[in-house]
Amino acid sequence: MSPQAKLKIDALGDMTTGELQEKYLEVYKEPARTRNKPFLIKRIAWRIQALEEGELSERARQRAFELANDADLRIRAPKQVTTRVDPEMTVTGTIDPGRDQRIPLPGTILRRKYRGRIVRVMVMDEGFEFEGDVFKSISAIASKVTGTRWNGYQFFGLDRKEVARES
Repeated sequence: MSPQAKLKIDALGDMTTGELQEKYLEVYKEPARTRNKPFLIKRIAWRIQALEEGELSERARQRAFELANDADLRIRAPKQVTTRVDPEMTVTGTIDPGRDQRIPLPGTILRRKYRGRIVRVMVMDEGFEFEGDVFKSISAIASKVTGTRWNGYQFFGLDRKEVARES
């Protein structure tokens, strides 16, 4: 790239959006349809380089056109979406309505990094499994891990909206 083209491209960053639209009109001979400054800078910079160094050869342009035509592009979604449900992989059951909503469904694995150690707890129908033992509460697990009394919901982040869970 020539030093003049580099100077022109470097100057684009200091221009206002209105000035960039004028420059766009100058290099493309048509008005810009956007006021997005980063987009205008990229497009104008590309055009300055293309005008200086030349655009794609006719052969390259034709090959790009052929590749675009060969692409199997879907413009619209299919009218019918068919999904198969594998009955062997589907689990059905009922959830106790009086169940604490903060506790995830059975089978969920809660994890927390504590002092360089990853603590993993599996939620079970009745209690929580940690390192082969079943505990009645997650607070008991938090206390065992830390050596002090902890609120298990806070320790595992169950009092927040986003929780670290594995499926």
